[in-house]
Amino acid sequence: MGAEPSSAASPLQRLRAFAEPEGPAPLDAVLAFYDELGPVEVDEMLGDWDGGLIETGHPGESRLDRLRWAGKAFRAVDDIDPMICLDDQDERYVSDVMGGAHLERAEFRRVSTATMKYDSHPVSDHFRRVSDDLVLGVMDREGEDQPLIFFLSRRGARG
Repeated sequence: MGAEPSSAASPLQRLRAFAEPEGPAPLDAVLAFYDELGPVEVDEMLGDWDGGLIETGHPGESRLDRLRWAGKAFRAVDDIDPMICLDDQDERYVSDVMGGAHLERAEFRRVSTATMKYDSHPVSDHFRRVSDDLVLGVMDREGEDQPLIFFLSRRGARG
């Protein structure tokens, strides 16, 4: 079972503890942490981001691992590459497996925050702030009982 960090730890320390590859993190604990985090403004998501998963046992985790998902690129609110992956030479490329997406503000878990909605799928990624250059995301797919949890760190940011 993955680590469940102390609530006295900083948000960054708590995220790191959930992200450690010791096995699945308890979904309820990760969502409680997510609920404590503040919202993100839509324009704050613009830029290139590296991504990582918080393993909770969601079936999509293994699919993203096989694709070598590496992050997202937000050029404008309506010009997004949601699936940046790594090729065999560890170079980033745009995968079209999920198509395009757009950003808007939406309410999720009682907080209005920046949300990326896929253009061709009933999927939304809702973001909460860990720091200025680090966000925690919850991918909510219509019809699924469990969300997929991930984080994004701004490329080129310090720390």
